[in-house]
Formats: sequence, C-alpha cells, structure tokens
Amino acid sequence: MSFPAISVPEVDTSSDATPGLTSDQQRAVDALPEGCALLVVQRGPNAGARFLLDDDRTTAGRQPSSDIFLDDVTVSRKHAEFVRDGQRFRVRDVGSLNGTYVNRDRVDDVLLTNGDEVQIGKYRLTFHSFRSR
Repeated sequence: MSFPAISVPEVDTSSDATPGLTSDQQRAVDALPEGCALLVVQRGPNAGARFLLDDDRTTAGRQPSSDIFLDDVTVSRKHAEFVRDGQRFRVRDVGSLNGTYVNRDRVDDVLLTNGDEVQIGKYRLTFHSFRSR
C-alpha cells in the first residue's frame, strides 16, 4: 500500500527563529520595517496567510471593505481593529458578537507583544512586531 506524498513546511530552527513559523514566515518577520508588525494565520481558513500592520489603524472583520477580510460567519462584519501605539500595537474589539481573544482571554483593548495569539472567530493569528537588529 502506498501513501500520497505530502508537503510539510520547513520550520526555521535557528536560534533567532520564532517557534511555529516556517522559514518563509520567519524571513517576513525579520524583514519588517521599524514601526510595523505582521499577523500570521495559524488556524482557520487561509492558514499561513500574512497580514502586514503598517498603518496607524487596521480594521479586521467579515465586511469586504475591512483591511483584513476574514470571510467566516464566526467573524462580525466589524470585529476588531489593530491600532499603532507609538512603536507598539494594540488590538481592540469593536463590538463583535463572539469577542476578540488574546492568548485565550477575552479582551476589549490590549497591548500586543511578540508571539501573542489573537483569535477572531475561528481564525487564530500570531502577532510579530519589528525587533531591532
């Protein structure tokens, strides 16, 4: 009996690597300009997708005009926003039905740190910000 070949993403194991990121994702994090951040979809539809946070305010929701369009019924039309706060970012729930979670805690407004897991509906995204080199 033979099994079909599967593709396993290469995970970066260097000492500066962020756990759980593929080599491509790690290169994207390493290339972030100062004052920017990256969200990487770890679970849910579009797993592996990346969203650059490079504006003072980035909206996320099921509404097609959202900066981060998350097309699933578990996501409110206007669900959350990511706001630049100096050199850091905050996530704010903007009245969603199912809530916004950071590291499995429901939040209204919280400052994000590297590696935080943000859950919006069934999407789980990890937050990665610029790190000085």
